[in-house]
Amino acid sequence: MHKSKLIAGLALCAGLAACGETQTEQALYGGSAGLLTSLVVDGNPVVGAAAGAAGNLLYCKVQNTCN
Repeated sequence: MHKSKLIAGLALCAGLAACGETQTEQALYGGSAGLLTSLVVDGNPVVGAAAGAAGNLLYCKVQNTCN
């Protein structure tokens, strides 16, 4: 049961994450996706938002397709 929640959360996060044109938008989009995902999987919303924001910023920097 726990594994299925994790998979559902990761799928939701991936589906909601978007780059944005500025780093502020990237952090807000990623943070929102992380927050929503943590709520779905009954996790810590603060940790989810922080992880989502950092993850989206890193993704956009590595992919170099967001700006």
